[in-house]
Amino acid sequence: MNRPTTLDRRDFFSWTTSGIGAAAFASLLCQDGVARAEPVPGDADDPPPHHAAKAKRVVHICLCGGLSHLDSFDYKPKLAERHGQPLGESEKPDVFFGKVGLLRKNDWEFHQRGESGLWVSDLFPHLAEVADELTIINSMFAESSSHTPATFQENSGFRLNGFPVLGAWLSYGLGCATDELPAYIALPDVRGMPAGTSANWTNGFLPARHQGVVFRSQGDPILDLFPSRPIDAKTEQASRELLAAMNREHLTRGGDDVLAARMRSYAMAAKMQLAVPEVTDLNQESATTRTAYGMDRKESADFGRNCLLARRLLEKGVRFVQLFSGGAFGSPRINWDGHEDWQSRGAGNWSLSADTLSRRS
Repeated sequence: MNRPTTLDRRDFFSWTTSGIGAAAFASLLCQDGVARAEPVPGDADDPPPHHAAKAKRVVHICLCGGLSHLDSFDYKPKLAERHGQPLGESEKPDVFFGKVGLLRKNDWEFHQRGESGLWVSDLFPHLAEVADELTIINSMFAESSSHTPATFQENSGFRLNGFPVLGAWLSYGLGCATDELPAYIALPDVRGMPAGTSANWTNGFLPARHQGVVFRSQGDPILDLFPSRPIDAKTEQASRELLAAMNREHLTRGGDDVLAARMRSYAMAAKMQLAVPEVTDLNQESATTRTAYGMDRKESADFGRNCLLARRLLEKGVRFVQLFSGGAFGSPRINWDGHEDWQSRGAGNWSLSADTLSRRS
């Protein structure tokens, strides 16, 4: 009769210091936050958090130009009484050439939802069904009416670029739950980049490895992930080893954080060659799922694709996924800042699509 194998304390610690068991065990400890991976030489390791983090994964949907708060969650019934009237203030604002238009009431009706009585407009019928699970913050505001500094402030808290954005801070604080994909991934709108472009996913003064990695919304998610022509496996391995040795030598002579981050990216690139094609293959999803994400509708197909991709990335261990809706700065029909009648511009279709997709993701 075969007896179960016993493993005493001495054998256990011997096993965890050598062989493939050590690698697997150490990887699990790092993923659970019990241990931290050894940093690349010259690349300062991040300090552990002071307290265990409650947040595990984050999806940030950035609506370029800003969704109208008066048509979403900020109910102001007095506007109906003063609709079409001037503001009535003598002080001129420092925006829009010192001019302010007439007051305008909300275009969508508001109702109190759930047991909490939260005011939600008819623009969001699906989110209204889960009103008691929502936290609405109506006190936030931008200090600029210009797209670029306002977008910077939304992402980093500052109107100037060069400060770490929210995704970079989450990457710094939580690390990544997978070594096959970055901790922070940004998904721009297929129609164009947000105002300020890549500064919206910058690491700022944090280590360079916390910068967001952009996945393209059309075609290959990442350009040049694979070589243009086949390379012999032994040749590629030898090239990587030579490059790693040269980089390590460079670091001993005073290399900087950017080089250390690049070394990490090269190491991750090899793993991403396997992980990225799998996670971005949305054909693995059923037709029912793709329809649920609005991929069968023209007005929501592109954003629906990004929402579904975001869900798959989170399932693979990515900590922070940022989706941008709107882009091509200067085109009001592509951004969310409605200067006129939203309903006549078709913004309601966009919002309803975003409502359905954001809830499902």
